[in-house]
Amino acid sequence: MKRKLKLLLSLFLTFMKIGVVTFGGGYAMIPIIERETAQKHKWIQESDLINVVAISESTPGPIAICAATFIGYEVAGFFGAFFATVGVVLPSFVIIFVISLFLRQFEELKIIKYAFFGIRAGVLALIVKAVISMFKQSPKNIVAYIIMALSFVLVTFFSTNVLVIILSSAVVGLCATLIARKRGKTL
Repeated sequence: MKRKLKLLLSLFLTFMKIGVVTFGGGYAMIPIIERETAQKHKWIQESDLINVVAISESTPGPIAICAATFIGYEVAGFFGAFFATVGVVLPSFVIIFVISLFLRQFEELKIIKYAFFGIRAGVLALIVKAVISMFKQSPKNIVAYIIMALSFVLVTFFSTNVLVIILSSAVVGLCATLIARKRGKTL
């Protein structure tokens, strides 16, 4: 029982730390989630992170919350999911609440504008790192490259709904795998 409580506290504190130190949304959190959950605590394998991201993207809600819930559940069941989710949400809730009390008074200050300029640049770097990390773990075959390129074009230039892209990619990947297996090959 004591060990289970320690694990739940560790999940809560780890995801609270992730929630506190990460600005810019779920994609910016992916490198930190990877470091904390796969490398430091060994709760998941690094190769499993891409599946966590795919599942998190396929379910409603912010990616960080879905990832925390999924990883927490994998590690410690229902209560693991609960504590990891509360941990990742709590810092944002508190920060947004406090900012909302004072933002109107400070939003015109140049130092605040400059700070947000710097934050955006840092978030962009975290997103690029997440893309590189996910690319390294993705399958490297012609079907994967076609799905990647088409998805990018459809989202970027045609504003296609991301859910349509995810579901279509899943169907194409499933069909390509089944066809390859039928022919006795692997993708």
